[in-house]
Amino acid sequence: MSEQNKPDGKQLNIELPEDVAGGIYSNLAIITHSNSEFVIDFLRMMPGVPKAKVKSRIILTPQHAKRLMKALIENVGKYESVHGTIKDVDPHGGLPLNLGGPTAQA
Repeated sequence: MSEQNKPDGKQLNIELPEDVAGGIYSNLAIITHSNSEFVIDFLRMMPGVPKAKVKSRIILTPQHAKRLMKALIENVGKYESVHGTIKDVDPHGGLPLNLGGPTAQA
C-alpha cells in the first residue's frame, strides 16, 4: 500500500530479513477457512513424486484475505497488460485437493 493510500498518511517501514529475502518456491497453494480465519498452505510438488510438503503457512483474518485477493487481482492485471495473458492450466491433472472442511485451491 503506498503512502498516499494509507488513511493516516504515515510511512510504513518494512524490514526484510536476509533469511526471508530469498523466498520459498511454491507451485501449489491450498486454502482453507473457518468463520474467523483463512489458512493458506504453500506446497512444493515435484514431478513423479506423489507426496508434497507444506513449505509455508500463512494465517489471515477474513478482511485481510479479501485485501490480499484484491491486490492479487490488481497485480495479475498489471502483469498481463505488460506480458500478455497468463495461461490457466491444471498441472496436476485434476488432482483432488479436498482435504476436509471448506477448501479452495489456487
